[in-house]
Amino acid sequence: MTAADTIRAYYDAFNAGDMDRFLALLTDDVAHDINQGARQMGKDAFAKFMDHMNRCYKEELTDMVVMVNEDGTRGAAEFIVNGTYLATDEGLPEADGQTYRLPAGAFFEIRDGKVARISNYYSLPDWIAQVGG
Repeated sequence: MTAADTIRAYYDAFNAGDMDRFLALLTDDVAHDINQGARQMGKDAFAKFMDHMNRCYKEELTDMVVMVNEDGTRGAAEFIVNGTYLATDEGLPEADGQTYRLPAGAFFEIRDGKVARISNYYSLPDWIAQVGG
C-alpha cells in the first residue's frame, strides 16, 4: 500500500465509523498531535481519544485532497469536516445537536504502510463560533 493509499484508507475507515480498521492502520507507537493540545503517544491513547471524540461528535470528512512526498514517508491531507456536536465536551460550549462545517488538515508520517504520526489542524475559534459559543 502506498502512503497515499494508507492515508485514504485511514479516512475511509474514519468516515465509515470502523474503529477497528481505523486503529489497525496505526503503528503501536503512533504519535498523535491533537489540535491546540498535547502530543499523545501510542495506539491505546489514540483509541481512548477516539472513544471520547465519537461520544461528543459525529463527523464526516469530505473534499479530501491527499499529498505525499516522493519516498512515501510523509503525507498531508486537506478536507472539510462536516459535523454534529452530540455531547458537551469539557471546557467547550454546551452541545445541543449543532452542526458545523470546518476546513481542516493533517500531516502524517508513514512507516511500514501505517500511520506513525498524525498532526491535526483546524480553527477552534471558527468551530466555537459555528456551535454558538
